[in-house]
Amino acid sequence: MSFPESSSRPYEECGVFGVWGVPNAAALTALGLHALQHRGQEAAGIVSFDGEVFHQHKALGLVGDVFGNQDVIAGLPGEAAIGHNRYGTTGGTHVRNVQPIYADYAFGGLAVAHNGNLTNAATLRKALVQRGCIFHSTMDTEVIVHLIAISLYDTVIERLMDAAKKIKGAYSLITLTPDNGMLGMRDPLGVRPLVLGRMPGHDREKGGWVLASETCALDIIGAEYVRDIEPGEIVVINSEGVKSLWPFGDVGRRFCIFEYIYFARPDSVLEGQSVYEVRTRIGSELARESGVEADVVVPVPDSGVPSAIGYAHESGLPYEMGIVRNHYVGRTFIQPTDQIRNLGVKMKHSANKAVLEGRRVILVDDSIVRGTTSRKIVDMVRAAGAKEVHMRITSPPTRHPCFYGIDTPSEKHLLAARHSLEEMCRAINADSLAFISFDGLYRALGHQGRPVENHTNCDACFSGDYPITLVDKDGRLIQQ
Repeated sequence: MSFPESSSRPYEECGVFGVWGVPNAAALTALGLHALQHRGQEAAGIVSFDGEVFHQHKALGLVGDVFGNQDVIAGLPGEAAIGHNRYGTTGGTHVRNVQPIYADYAFGGLAVAHNGNLTNAATLRKALVQRGCIFHSTMDTEVIVHLIAISLYDTVIERLMDAAKKIKGAYSLITLTPDNGMLGMRDPLGVRPLVLGRMPGHDREKGGWVLASETCALDIIGAEYVRDIEPGEIVVINSEGVKSLWPFGDVGRRFCIFEYIYFARPDSVLEGQSVYEVRTRIGSELARESGVEADVVVPVPDSGVPSAIGYAHESGLPYEMGIVRNHYVGRTFIQPTDQIRNLGVKMKHSANKAVLEGRRVILVDDSIVRGTTSRKIVDMVRAAGAKEVHMRITSPPTRHPCFYGIDTPSEKHLLAARHSLEEMCRAINADSLAFISFDGLYRALGHQGRPVENHTNCDACFSGDYPITLVDKDGRLIQQ
């Protein structure tokens, strides 16, 4: 696993979606993946099962590009399907790394869609290769496929549980099997999200079940949110309904706090909390902690919008769209020269001079990683005529890389890991800079402050407190 040296923002690694017992399952899965497009824009794939045969289609590109042709959907028949959106890292953008992974075993076929990262993938991969396993991709997901293959247990479910006990990391995954139906699983601490939904009008025995990374993917197909899959839980979905297995016992929960800050869509509900409401409360806390005299509050779209609304409401300042985002610029846009590359932020964001000129501006954004994007945005706002630019960040300083499925640079490239607050402020050319405190962030989540013990969230990218052993910290594979 490696990280792109040019990355100036964190990226989530993928989204997963699956339906069981519903006509036109592949079409619904494509819609679900479309709702999860924000979780990965490099590739998409779907595997369906028609009761006898598995069918698959996957390719590089956005969901609309990969599944926009009706003939493609027609080639994925069946009432069960799982899908995957992928965000790739350096060296990993190849069709061989596109999920779901399908494999033929002695007991039959099995497809796997996986979100997250295994922290012992390199160690396991080395042992599997020495045993004779042949890998066809650089994804740690394939480690799971091989662990299932070599397991000495009889049933697919037992083999999956056996594999789950050997892997370490933060993950959610969905599998599709011919005999056991659709299975969903979250890691023992529930770092990565996975929710269960129901299609209305379906009897329990006749199917209509949905698994997805976020509730926004349920909404797009008209499914009803049932509950979150619990940390360490395996759900087995088939004609008998939904059955839960617990191979790990209760070891606590450490849901990724950055899902609330940035990754999840604002209309999703995670762990029982509205993402939009959490973000507005973060903005309110930020205004109370680091208010400054100004004329207008401006979000850095899109993730900064709810928090900027909360900040403006708490501070009594007007909220204005001083920056406009172009939603039609993708990451694959060709940037052949340094001059063109340096204009990249202007392709994604444009300054609204009518709002900014002659005013003291508070910019609200979700994070500062390298600082390069923040500097370009501040400079763009100044060039539009702003008198002062005050940057307010809705997360604590990102001082540590994530090894649990988020694409962040190594520590030496993180601005907050190398500089003081004052130095960071000068580096991004702002008049002032403030981050939300740990206590303020946790208050926005409904706590009195940051819990000292029994954390309910993983905040390792801010605190360095890694709740899952980093077995392969210095020998990582490419994340899926």
